[in-house]
This record gives sequence, C-alpha cells and structure tokens, in this order.
Amino acid sequence: MGFAQQSQSHTPDQGGIPQEWALICQRLQAELGDATFRSWIAPLTLTNATSGMVQLAAPTRFMRDWVASNFLEKIRNYWQDINPTIDTIDLIVKAGTPVSVAQVAMADPMVVASGEEVDIEGSFIGSTLDPRFTFENFVVGKPNELAYAAALRVAESATVQFNPLFLYGGVGLGKTHLMHAIAWHIKKCHPNRRVIYLSAEKFMYQFIRALRYKDTVAFKEQFRSVDVLMIDDVQFISGKDTTQEEFFHTFNALVDRNHQVIVSADKSPSDLEGMEERLKSRLGWGLVADIHPTSYELRLGILQSKAETLNAVVPKDVLEFLAFKIASNVRELEGALNRIIAHSTLVGREINLEMTQDVLRDLLKANDRRVTIDDIQKRVCEYFSIKLSDMQSSRRSQNVARPRQIAMYLSKILTPRSLPDIGRKFGGRDHTTVLHAVKKVEELMGSDKEFLEDLTILRRTLEV
Repeated sequence: MGFAQQSQSHTPDQGGIPQEWALICQRLQAELGDATFRSWIAPLTLTNATSGMVQLAAPTRFMRDWVASNFLEKIRNYWQDINPTIDTIDLIVKAGTPVSVAQVAMADPMVVASGEEVDIEGSFIGSTLDPRFTFENFVVGKPNELAYAAALRVAESATVQFNPLFLYGGVGLGKTHLMHAIAWHIKKCHPNRRVIYLSAEKFMYQFIRALRYKDTVAFKEQFRSVDVLMIDDVQFISGKDTTQEEFFHTFNALVDRNHQVIVSADKSPSDLEGMEERLKSRLGWGLVADIHPTSYELRLGILQSKAETLNAVVPKDVLEFLAFKIASNVRELEGALNRIIAHSTLVGREINLEMTQDVLRDLLKANDRRVTIDDIQKRVCEYFSIKLSDMQSSRRSQNVARPRQIAMYLSKILTPRSLPDIGRKFGGRDHTTVLHAVKKVEELMGSDKEFLEDLTILRRTLEV
C-alpha cells in the first residue's frame, strides 16, 4: 500500500516511499543528465519518512548545501506530483553514508582537492581557491606577459585554444596565482563548465586512494569527464611511474575529446627530470609559456599595487629600495612590505629607509652578497631601461652614456677592481675613460638633485 493511504509513520522500507524515490531519481537523471545526476543526486540516501516528510542524507555538508540550493525545490515538486501528502524534504548530513572517491571530488563543480584523503565519514575539504589570486590582482610586466595573456585567453574562451597550456617558472613568480585566476574566471564567466584544479601531489593521493578501495573506474570517470583539468606543480610526479601512467592516459583522453588541460611546473617540459619521454612530449604539445625572474620595474609595480591594496602610504624611495634589494621572488618581496607596514602600524614608527633597513635586517642580510661589476651593470641597466649590451657598446647618446658612467662610478667605489679592470668590463675601455666617468658623476652629484637621488637609490641597493 502506498504512503498516500497511510496515516502512521513509515521507515524507508515500508510502503511506497523507496519506489517513489526511485521514480524521482529516474526523472532527475533524464532531466539533469548522467554527469550531474552522478555528482549530486546519486550520493543521496533515503534515511527516514514520516507523515508529510521525507528525509534524505548527503555524505558531506557541502553536498547537502549545494543540493538544498539547486535541487531541493525540484525534488519536492516531483515528489508531490507522485504523492501530494509530502510537503517537506529534510536534507541532513549523515556520517557513514556510502560515497565513492569520485562522488566526493565531483561534489564541487569548482573542485580544489586538498591533501586530505576521503574517509569513511565522507568528510572532505572543498574549494580553496585564494580570493586574492585573480587576473585583476596580477601585475603584468615583460617577464610574465606571455603567460598572463595565454592564461587569460584560455580562461575567457569557451573553446580550447591551446592544449595543454603549460606554465612554468621558479618559486614565487606567479604560476599558482595564474592557475587560481583561470579557475576564478571560468567559475564566474562559464559556470556550467566543470573544472577540477588540484596539485599533482593531490592527484597522486586520490589515485592511490582509488587503487586502495578498488574505485579506479570512478576515479577515471571523474577526471576524464571534466571540461577543464588543472594540475599544479606537475614536477611532483617525476619518478612516480604508476601515477605518471594514469596521468598520461587521463591527459590523452581529455585532449582527444577536445577538453582543456592546464599544467604548471617549475621547469619546461623538456627539462623535467624523472618524467617519461612520452609524457614530456605530450606536455609540450600546446603552448609552453615561461615566467621569467622579475625585473626591477615589475617588482616595483607589484609593491605599489600591494601598498594600494593595503591602503598604506609607503614612501617612493622605500618601495624602490625593496624592489632593488629583494629580487629572489614575489612572495618574499610582498612579505617584506607586509612586515614594515605591520611594524609601523603596531609600533607607530614612520616608514622610511632607516626603519625599513632596521626591520628587515635579517632578510636584507640573507639577500646580501659581495657586489660585482656584473651586478652593477645589470642593476643600472634595469633602472634606466637600457640593454646590458649598451654597457660594452660604443654608443654615445646621453640615455646610454650617462648610465654607463654611473655604472663605472659605482664599480670604482663598490668593488676592489682597478680602473683598467673596470675599463675592460666596459667594452675594453681605457682607464682614463673610467676616471673621466667617475669625475663626471661626482660633478653631477653636486649640481643635479634628481641625478643624486637616482645614484643614491642604486648605491643603497648594491651595498653589502
């Protein structure tokens, strides 16, 4: 006898409630499609039924909330079509609800897997995209303009542009920022596209988990059915043959279906040690975009943007000093700015060069090393936006000759090298040319305030 004729309470195995739920699931699957149904409806379990109410359990809180926001009203309407006495659908989170690795990972249309394994209670960590890492917050310069343009093109396009897009560069240069920015942009502009973003390490953990629980079919279906697969730090699977094999087949399956693959690493595909040749070849198929070490101009732009974001007033000479002095990576650069702003706020001390050098003494010491003529030439060229080759050239235009004289002067006062030695490093010039440059710079220091300011900044960033 169906539930509509019952006045007493029922458990799911009494009356027609389970059959009604089965019919509703069939209808939902036909309307939503197999992928959406498997992601959201299939993991639900009928757990209880009383007069006018049916209780469904989801394996995770996130899945419960998503179903409540997107499908609950539809489920209620469908149930009332079959059984008008049902007016309440109660969604709960129930520990121990059966759920596969694939169902958990598919529970968020913008999945950012964590290093946590999915346990028998079905607990997991959802999206961890950093809200700061957007295209709007990415400072573009010559070292990263190709990677930025390619990332933006892929994020904006509804069709596959480059497959794969391979981003590579050193630590702290912006690879992960661009990966997050792509994911955020797709989530905003193409919400129906299914995206999975995770590190190669987490890809490996999920694969091992699937092997352990004999759930590899679901694992393969999960990763090979997405519209966009994003793998960060792919160098992590170097030397891990089984994971590489699975990633290789996943990569091929997605590319064959014209689905987008985006990968990042610390080296170019051809330089990834411990990676199978066939996989290195596949990774280099599409567009390989490198992010070069930051230039002075880019570092200064990043600092200015960061200071504006923090609503902090930081003197120009302090920003310039930091941009020159901390050239290792952007994270360290931003961390230094955060430290001096925090110190100023907490202690009430004015931000200036003296305070900056005091607060960042340990960091600056770690970045310090004995200055060389090559260092001086490179920094001066960056500062005045000229080519390094101009230091050895015979060009005499003032926009080249003046920086060259400054570099000679700094080489004289900051290194133990003799005038003839310095001359040889500047295209084989005579020692008298170097002496003339030193005298000219000393003359301008006393008559040109702007010239003195430039020289002072350069010297401070070069001094040990």
